[in-house]
Amino acid sequence: MSAPAMPIDPKELRPLVHEEIDRLEAEDLEVLHRVALQLELERVNARLDTAFDADRNAGKIERLPEIIRAARAALRERAGK
Repeated sequence: MSAPAMPIDPKELRPLVHEEIDRLEAEDLEVLHRVALQLELERVNARLDTAFDADRNAGKIERLPEIIRAARAALRERAGK
């Protein structure tokens, strides 16, 4: 006997997940929260990796020391006024 097929459509899956969350014990909620945070961290990390690679390919990373020097000079100038 096989398990019933899980819905793939997020609109169908979301209410099922909410029901499952409502049935969880308190300590399991903490674990689920950590898992959700880890998933978000991985998503953000992937976006940053992609953006960083694009910046490197565009030559922006090589200019970073120049950009930092200019920013620091502008801050010093602003602080001196």
